[in-house]
Amino acid sequence: MSEQPSPEIIDYEGYDYREEFWAGKGRDYEDRVERIAVNRLLPPTGDRLIDVGGGFGRLLPLYGGYRQVVLFDYSRSQLEFARQQHGDDGYLYVAGNIYQIPFAPAMFDTVMMVRVLHHMEDAPAALQNLRIISRSGGRFLLEFANKQNLKAIARWLLRMQDWNPFSPNPVEFVELHYDFHPRYVRQTLEQVGFVPGRTLTVSHFRVNLLKKLIPTGLLVAMDSAAQLTGGWWQLSPSVFTRSTATGPDPARPEGAFWRCPACGSLNIKESPEAVVCDNGHRWAIVNGIYDFKEPA
Repeated sequence: MSEQPSPEIIDYEGYDYREEFWAGKGRDYEDRVERIAVNRLLPPTGDRLIDVGGGFGRLLPLYGGYRQVVLFDYSRSQLEFARQQHGDDGYLYVAGNIYQIPFAPAMFDTVMMVRVLHHMEDAPAALQNLRIISRSGGRFLLEFANKQNLKAIARWLLRMQDWNPFSPNPVEFVELHYDFHPRYVRQTLEQVGFVPGRTLTVSHFRVNLLKKLIPTGLLVAMDSAAQLTGGWWQLSPSVFTRSTATGPDPARPEGAFWRCPACGSLNIKESPEAVVCDNGHRWAIVNGIYDFKEPA
C-alpha cells in the first residue's frame, strides 16, 4: 500500500511579509480590528502559549500575560526577524511543519492560529495536531477566512463566481488559499476534540472604497461593535472563534517538550547546537531558531 503524499506547505521563506503585506499597505484597519478580536477572546494570563504561523510576530505584544510564548512558523526568515525585534526573554522561536508538529502532547494551555488556516490543504489534519499539543481544558483561538461572506454571496447571486458560498465544503480560490464555511469549521473542530465557543465576526468593512472615505478610527469602532453579532450569524470575510480542548490528553514522559517530526520519538536530548532524538534524528539550532524543517 503506497503512502499518502504529505499536504503541500506554502513557504514564505525570504519573503518580507511585514513590509510587503502590512507596513504602509492600507491594512491598518484589518490589523486593529483583529487585535480587538484577539483581546476579547484570549485568556489574559496563562502558562505556555503557541502562536502557530505567527510569522514575524505581529501579535506577540498581546501575549504579555504568559510565562512562555512559542512562535512557530514554517519560515526561518520570518522567525529571525521576530527574534531581532523581541529577543529571547520568555520567547521560543521554532521553524517546522504543522503536519509534522515538533512538540510533545499537551504542552500548551493556549493555542493561537490567525491568518493561517486559509493555507491548509488538509485542515482536519492540521487541527488534529493542534488538539494533540493542547492541554485538556486549554483554549484554542482560531481565525479563518469565511466562505459565506456578503461579497461572495453577492458575486454568486450575480453569477460572477461559480462556487456556492453556502456549500459547506472548502473552496480553493487561488493555489493553497482556501475559504471555509463556518459550519465546516465547527464540525471539524468537534471531530478533532475541541468544543467551539464564542465566535466573533471581523473585518466587516474590508472594502477599499470604505477605507478611503471613512476615517480608520470610525471604521474600527463600527467593526468592534459588529463583532459582537458573531454568535448570531457569520457573514464577514474573517471569523474568530474560541474553542476548548476536551477529552483525555495523550500520555507523554515527564519533562518531554519536543517530539521528533521524523519518527515521533519523545525521547530527545538538547544541546546548544541541536536537539537529537534517540533514533539519531538531529535538528539544528541556528541563530536562536529551532529548525525542524529538515534534519541537520
